[in-house]
Amino acid sequence: MKNYELTVLFHPDLEMNIDPALDKVKKIIETAGGSITKEENDGKKRLAYTISGQEFALYYYFELTLPADAPAKISSALNINDETVRYLLVKTDERKVKNENLRKEKELSDSSKKGEQ
Repeated sequence: MKNYELTVLFHPDLEMNIDPALDKVKKIIETAGGSITKEENDGKKRLAYTISGQEFALYYYFELTLPADAPAKISSALNINDETVRYLLVKTDERKVKNENLRKEKELSDSSKKGEQ
């Protein structure tokens, strides 16, 4: 299982009722054999250029763990999904994740040392 990042841009008209579209994306991920480790709602933002006549989109960010064949399945499912304006699925740089975890551990140990003094 590899780590991936998925950013999905949803149609702006879904702002008031985004839950069914989110559930559909989550189901696509789970059906492909993946699991969601983190999910963030980045809100409604202006697009850099017009896509399908839309100037805004709802941004959602997911961190995933997926088996080897899952990215192709997810991509094909999101390509035919009417609610998604665009998506980006990329493999996470393992070295970057490891360095971030080491930095966080160091910060925690440094703060606990300061508390002892």
